[in-house]
Amino acid sequence: MENLPALSFLWPKMLWLLVLVPPLAFCYWRLDRLRRGMALRYPALDVVGASARPSRLRRVLPPLLLLLGLCSLIVAMARPQALMMLPSRLETVVLAMDMSGSMRADDIKPTRIYAAQRAAKEFVDGQPANVSVSVVAVAGAAAVVQSPTRKREDVIAAIERLEPQRGTALGSGLIIALATVLPTAGIDVERFLDGGSARPAPVDLAAAGLGDGAVPGSYPSGAIVLLSDGQNNTGPDALKAAEVAAAYGVRIFTVGIGTPEGTTLTTDGWSMRVRLDEDVLKKVADMTGAQYFQAQDAGELRKVYRSLSARLAFDKRDVVEVTALFTALGALLAVLSGLLSLWWFGRVQ
Repeated sequence: MENLPALSFLWPKMLWLLVLVPPLAFCYWRLDRLRRGMALRYPALDVVGASARPSRLRRVLPPLLLLLGLCSLIVAMARPQALMMLPSRLETVVLAMDMSGSMRADDIKPTRIYAAQRAAKEFVDGQPANVSVSVVAVAGAAAVVQSPTRKREDVIAAIERLEPQRGTALGSGLIIALATVLPTAGIDVERFLDGGSARPAPVDLAAAGLGDGAVPGSYPSGAIVLLSDGQNNTGPDALKAAEVAAAYGVRIFTVGIGTPEGTTLTTDGWSMRVRLDEDVLKKVADMTGAQYFQAQDAGELRKVYRSLSARLAFDKRDVVEVTALFTALGALLAVLSGLLSLWWFGRVQ
């Protein structure tokens, strides 16, 4: 789909009719010259229909519009198709938020966690009314702090209650978020957290409405948004969780919060350097057919979430026949040409 041209045609041979347009334009030019020559040769005829000789614009514009309308109608005969972004069928978004101690860092003012919570609330407010939103808190362990709901006030309240804790188990957070997106898929979360596979016995994922298992990102009804600084230090590997999500066709959009150079964080008498680790976040997004975003300040983070909201609302690229559009454009240009001719000359040129 990504390699398809922006515009294609079902009947491309009809476009050969466009070669008739230049001869028609030439014929009109010759006819116009003959008409003006006759007017100069027989001045008495020039008073018929108009009291003054028409300007160049008035002579040229109506036939130009008519020729453009004819071109549009010929293109319509070739049945054009455009590659367009269509509204998604998204039903559930799970917001997985990193609540580890490193989110206390102040390289994003006033702190990473404050900026993340503020941007997340704006993101939730921007979701369509028919989309359910869930929140998963990710720290040393991960848990669903708000099950999927369309009540925005409940989701925002859950985000406001989040507090930084020790540890970062990104893999745990992602597998719990995946089980939240696909509650009927039989994902064995406990087995995955114990080091096993989260996949149940092989099933026909496409028949079950869970997307094509061979195509990451093919599941249209749900998505995961992970906000983190990327530093995973406990629990299962985040990339293994991404493999499971990819097998189910569920996209994991990742948002990196922080700066690559990081800052020194002092807490409980300990000092450590906390940096944004983009490598894992980029790999998770790539593996699941999604996209990675980076935010190095609070304003940038809000822009990321607005961009992500738009991406989730219109995330399907498909080929749509636009014959009617070109037909309407051709007819409009032809009618406009006729109206201008009647207005300026009292007849259709």
